[in-house]
Amino acid sequence: MDTDTPLIEFKNVTKQFGDKTVLDKVDLKIYENQITTIIGKSGTGKSVLLKHIIGLLTPDEGTILYQGKPLRGMKRREREEYRSRVAYLFQNNALLDSMTVFENVALPLKQTTNLGKKEIEKRVKKRLEDLELSDSLDKYPSELSGGMQKRVALARALVTDPTIVLFDEPTTGQDPIRKNMILSMIVHYRRKFGFTAIMISHDIPDVFFISDRIVILWEGKAGFQGTYEEAIRLKHPMIDEFLRSLEGFEDELTGLLSREAFRVHYGTVLGGSGVLPAVSAALFSVEFDLLNDALGPLAALEVLRSLGEYTNRHFQSVGGFSARHSRDQILTIFPHTSPSEAEQLVADFAQQLEQEGLANIESSAQTTIGAEACFEVYVHAGITEVAPADDIDLIIAKARANQQIVATHRCDTGGSAG
Repeated sequence: MDTDTPLIEFKNVTKQFGDKTVLDKVDLKIYENQITTIIGKSGTGKSVLLKHIIGLLTPDEGTILYQGKPLRGMKRREREEYRSRVAYLFQNNALLDSMTVFENVALPLKQTTNLGKKEIEKRVKKRLEDLELSDSLDKYPSELSGGMQKRVALARALVTDPTIVLFDEPTTGQDPIRKNMILSMIVHYRRKFGFTAIMISHDIPDVFFISDRIVILWEGKAGFQGTYEEAIRLKHPMIDEFLRSLEGFEDELTGLLSREAFRVHYGTVLGGSGVLPAVSAALFSVEFDLLNDALGPLAALEVLRSLGEYTNRHFQSVGGFSARHSRDQILTIFPHTSPSEAEQLVADFAQQLEQEGLANIESSAQTTIGAEACFEVYVHAGITEVAPADDIDLIIAKARANQQIVATHRCDTGGSAG
């Protein structure tokens, strides 16, 4: 397929229920091998849009195309083949409590294929192995943790080797650590299996860290579609209003400012007078070496959460403000601070991290996810001066170029190493 051709395209799609127009002449493009996240207020038609993609609903007007071909014009065999390429991960997992993990994952193969018993068993066991669930195949959903149930639901969705996986609010009802763990899982398995992910989510700003494209549904229309960076650069009343509604949000995982609130603070620091006071920035990156692979991303996320809280407490006292700007990076701005002063602040911070902070973070992780939480942590920091014309992306690039390890910790040696 031509790389410029969308995998799925909505053209002028309208859907009404009674007198209510839910989708109003929607134009939308979804590209292959990407994560596209659909956001918007309740009742804007997000779930209705997903149901059109999977074929549970058809438009009243307009056209939906798959690889450039209209779904409505497909022959029955082509339509069935298309539907077999789309999997749906339900908001509440929709696992059947009366069936074992194996039986739940096998169900789509039994219902939609003519495969024999041995081939079904082979495929199910392979998917369970892929998602690290081999030890749970004879268990029932009620015997599993919420995170494991989500993995079982994903194994069931992936057992048919779909091209497209639809995620309907995959993190609803989860605490911040597990929300981020589920999002990390989606990223990991999307890369591993090569499917296209289309996701509905309210978990802002966390979904921005994993999404290639964002679609904002607004009053029945796709008011914006593009990258997160494009969304905040584009001066459009709808986007401004939507992002203003998010400015008070903290990053749920780390407790730091959301990226939107961070930009507001940053703009205030720069002022508008053209006279820039001394401003410096530090980019902190966290590198993990999990000594117990079974912990997966959960330990790393717990460390990142604790580190965010620790960074916030430390630098707030000197006027600094911080935000998470990628899944494992924290950017801190130091107003009225020269680079040499910022270097001393970071050196003091690193010393405290090595002496007590990382050990406290380890203890927090052990309390949250068990005594086996054992890992090495490497904290990198890069410092740069902020110039008047610098936007945040440029600051991050300049600080990243100066990064070096400033603090390390290895839990199984009982302390830190510098």
